[in-house]
Amino acid sequence: MSPPCHWRRPVLKFGTSTLTAGAEGLSLARLADLVEQVAALRAAGVQPIIVSSGAVAAGRQRLGGAHALPRGRKDLPFKQVMAAIGQSRLMHLYDQIFEFHGITSAQVLLTRSDIDERQRYLNARDTLLELCERGVVPIVNENDAVSSDELKVGDNDTLSALVAGLVDADLLVLVSDIPGLYTADPAVDAGARLLPEVEAITSQVEAYAGGSRSGLGIGGMWTKLAAARLATAGGTEVRIVDGGEPNVVRRVLAGEQLGTRFLARTDPVEARKRWILSGLGGAGRLTVDEGARRALLERGASLLPAGILDVAGDFERGDPVEITGHDGSRVGRGIANYHSRDVRTIAGKHSSEIEPALGFSYGDYVIHRNNLICHAAEAGARHA
Repeated sequence: MSPPCHWRRPVLKFGTSTLTAGAEGLSLARLADLVEQVAALRAAGVQPIIVSSGAVAAGRQRLGGAHALPRGRKDLPFKQVMAAIGQSRLMHLYDQIFEFHGITSAQVLLTRSDIDERQRYLNARDTLLELCERGVVPIVNENDAVSSDELKVGDNDTLSALVAGLVDADLLVLVSDIPGLYTADPAVDAGARLLPEVEAITSQVEAYAGGSRSGLGIGGMWTKLAAARLATAGGTEVRIVDGGEPNVVRRVLAGEQLGTRFLARTDPVEARKRWILSGLGGAGRLTVDEGARRALLERGASLLPAGILDVAGDFERGDPVEITGHDGSRVGRGIANYHSRDVRTIAGKHSSEIEPALGFSYGDYVIHRNNLICHAAEAGARHA
């Protein structure tokens, strides 16, 4: 069963109740089943990214479970201790099972400041995209062992929506212990109806949200709705599905209607184009040679330092810059991957000379094609 080609980069959030299969500790059978499905997607050319809960549950399991440790304790230091113990165990299991399928996985720990601060946002985005390009499956979690309350995202539903926006994901699948959004709590209301599709998250839809059924995780339906609102606004379609459903991830990506579908409000690529356009304040300008101009306009290439003739203005890494040709013609605009002083140092040089010249490197390009809108695409982005 192969997923349709238009699902290019899905984010898959696995909740604690899914990874434990309703028990006290991690379910190896459930974890192996989910990894097998993700491995099949990777083999089909899809670039899946996992946002995984379960570290605290793994920590409890490692220290003797709920009989040795009080399940009701939820203070931050206690959870940080459990996360510190459980995170390595969780990743070890992921790594072993993915290795069985011939796939490399990578751990990526994030905090809210990694997403809120411009340079750390770019670093996180570059890392995740590079891992995907190299065929690696990133496994993302909040850095619970060191995050303070004010730095925490708070729950992995929200984190998964932020990651979806970070990497321009086209689909976010929230794999939980419930089949989707109901009009009422099906445990107490026999007339509760599963909503197969939600066009917009209205006050009526919000009224359907209830609490977490299992009590093992943080997020209930309310956090899932908040994540869906955030992700769909950025162009990512969202599904809420039951992790206990056989082969659920592959079936969803193959086009089967399962759970509740939340329609995206725009295309993720168009959403990013609008963000780049709206964020430009004329911080600087790069003049490029004819070869670079043609590569950008005709091939959709990234801007390399070798093609830069001149640097105007002062800008930080992550600032918007204009790109013009040697004759003054407008080429496009994008997000700089280096500070203006660094671009002046490496302008005209080969990418292999970046690190020797600067003493560090953020990559081979001054502006990556994912952060670039060329002049021919601007009109479409403005009127999309």
